[in-house]
Amino acid sequence: MSKDKVTLKIPRPLYDKLKKIIKESGFSSVNEFVVYVLRDLVSSGVEDKAELTKEEMEAIKKRLQNLGYF
Repeated sequence: MSKDKVTLKIPRPLYDKLKKIIKESGFSSVNEFVVYVLRDLVSSGVEDKAELTKEEMEAIKKRLQNLGYF
């Protein structure tokens, strides 16, 4: 494995759900999809704020629900 990448472990049921989601989405792998989602989340500027608004918290919760975390 390249030194500029790390392994991120997720629960198998979540992986299986993501695999189904990406089947007809254009993503070639679960890894590619997860990297895309995380980059999108980070690029929204959430990490630069000390406190999140109620709307931002709801958006994050919705994204996590869509990924199977809630």
